[in-house]
Amino acid sequence: MKKVNGLRWWVVGLVALAAVINYIDRQAFGALWQDIAADLFPDMDSDQTNVIYGSIMTVFILSYAAGQTLFGKIFDWIGTRIGFALSIGFWSIATFLHAFAQGMLSFSIIRAILGVAEAGNWPGAAKANAEWFPTKERAFAQGIFNSGAAIGGIVAYPIIGVLSAYLGWQSIFITVSVLGFLWLIPWFYLVKSDPKNHPWLSESERNYILSGQENQDLNDDGTYDEGYNPNTGKLLSHKETWGVIIASAALDPIWWLFISWIPIYLGDVYGMNVKEIAFTAWLPYVGAMIGAWFGGLLAQNRLGAGWSIDKTRKVVITLGCVIMIPCFVLLRAPGTAMNAVLIMAVLLFGFQTAIGNVQTIPSDLFSGKVVGTLSGFAGTAAKLAGAGLTFLVPFITKGGNYLPAFLIGGALAFIALTAVWLLCPRIEALKPK
Repeated sequence: MKKVNGLRWWVVGLVALAAVINYIDRQAFGALWQDIAADLFPDMDSDQTNVIYGSIMTVFILSYAAGQTLFGKIFDWIGTRIGFALSIGFWSIATFLHAFAQGMLSFSIIRAILGVAEAGNWPGAAKANAEWFPTKERAFAQGIFNSGAAIGGIVAYPIIGVLSAYLGWQSIFITVSVLGFLWLIPWFYLVKSDPKNHPWLSESERNYILSGQENQDLNDDGTYDEGYNPNTGKLLSHKETWGVIIASAALDPIWWLFISWIPIYLGDVYGMNVKEIAFTAWLPYVGAMIGAWFGGLLAQNRLGAGWSIDKTRKVVITLGCVIMIPCFVLLRAPGTAMNAVLIMAVLLFGFQTAIGNVQTIPSDLFSGKVVGTLSGFAGTAAKLAGAGLTFLVPFITKGGNYLPAFLIGGALAFIALTAVWLLCPRIEALKPK
């Protein structure tokens, strides 16, 4: 039977590609909003259409929040192979349905379906990471996955810009929906089972993956076991669980602030049209992509140098937050649109440096059997916070003044940093109380 060298990297590559498609599908709405608003709401000014946009996006994020917990349980129940197929299949159908929306209500319903389905990508990635990678490689693997989200942000806007020269907004949604269905073909072909049973995995790689998951050694005998697998009540009784949840809930709204509002901000403050936005709004995601790789590689390097998981995670997360906070201050008066997007690029570099390591903490603490559940809880809290900020933005930025939103972002970065240091006194494999 044939063996595939480095199969785990092929798996994470496909998961990262799913994140690219995820972001193309979701970013199409913001990138096309000017055209959608002109078509469906021709008698409204930008402040009025911004409220509609913010309301629809809030519905999306709230649905996304519910989907995080739902799919966290689904992935722990049916596994990553079928879980990912359900998630990407349903979100591709929802993307297709955008072409038939006629107003705020229909867009809200379709975005709700999209939000629930797209949410599966994140607990699924965390679970796949826990299954397919040893502890020392997880931050880098998570960085590869997170860079998929950034790459999606980079390519989404230019793709939409090019398509908008030839197609109407309805046809663009139909076109991009095809990507998810195509992704299912290599996924089902390559990912036949988990690492324990995959027929194409060499014994050396299988042993490397399983024996390298040091945190899954409940009885301290030096060999791999199932680890600590608490029920939901016991899971939530650990303060470290709440450290992950609160840090995620504080950091994630920063990402949503930019992915939801960059195109609107560039239109409101600098008067850009759809095509101008399409070829400018991608720049911050370059910083995000580099940050995702940097945060993962730095963690892998430090663990390889003998640092503990606790020291590595905290140093890298702290570095990311320290980079973000001054950038929020600089966005107070960036001067030009190019200065603004460059500052955002540095800021999102810091964000991805931090968030990739926050997202690996569940697999540092618990058995792989509950990683999806904890990631789902953290994701739900994060998206609820993101929904709150997204809903608030149109009301605190009237007249194009985005300073209040940026000040909130800086405060959230500080809260995330505090949660990690105070509630996770030592990031290591936990044992029953």
